[in-house]
Amino acid sequence: QVQLVESGGGLVQAGGSLRLSCAASGRTFGRYSEGWFRQAPGKEREFVAGISWSGGRTLYADSVKGRFTISRDNARNTVYLQMNSLRSEDTAVYYCAAGAAAGYSDLPVRYDYWGQGTQVTVSS
Repeated sequence: QVQLVESGGGLVQAGGSLRLSCAASGRTFGRYSEGWFRQAPGKEREFVAGISWSGGRTLYADSVKGRFTISRDNARNTVYLQMNSLRSEDTAVYYCAAGAAAGYSDLPVRYDYWGQGTQVTVSS
C-alpha cells in the first residue's frame, strides 16, 4: 500500500503562486508514475500534470501548460506541483495520485493510489 498526503494548498490572489507537495509513504520502493488532478465544485475530476518515475518525462493539461511545473524528489518520496500565474479558474481541490503502470497518464483509472486532496482557492 502507498499513502499519499498533499500539502501546500491555500488562498492566493490571481497572478500569485503556490507549491503543492505530495509525500508518499508505505510501499514506496516500487516505481510509480505520479500525477496531479483537480476537481472544482460541480465539475468532474480533471488531469493537471503527470510525471514518470525517473522524472524524465512529463505531461501537462493545455490549461496549465507554461504556468505549472511538476517535479519529483525520489530520495524524499515527494512530488511537487509549482503553480505560477494562478487564475480564478484554477480554484479546486488538488489531488495527487500514484500508479505502478500509469505511465504519467492523464486518465484517472490508470492510477492506483490517491491522496485526500488539498484546497486551492484563487481570488480575483
